[in-house]
Amino acid sequence: MDVAAMLTVLAEIRELLAQPDNDYSWSSFLDNDAALEEIDAIVTEIQSTGHAPLMLRVLFAPTGPIQEVAISSGWGETFLVVVDRFDAAWAAGQ
Repeated sequence: MDVAAMLTVLAEIRELLAQPDNDYSWSSFLDNDAALEEIDAIVTEIQSTGHAPLMLRVLFAPTGPIQEVAISSGWGETFLVVVDRFDAAWAAGQ
């Protein structure tokens, strides 16, 4: 994994998830705060260990929690661009 690239992707997705009008009803996130807490915890883990938890792949998966928020909140196309960068960051160094 490219740590710097992954942290950049997570910062981008955090900014998108922090938008006040997001719809979390189809997501496994309870609400905006829960989504941000989960992303923040992952960022902290990556910063301290240099590794991402495998569950991060679930968050970015097709029909995963982030995509559900993205689609129902009107930024589905933006998510597809970010997820391409996520995939590249995850695959780097393998």
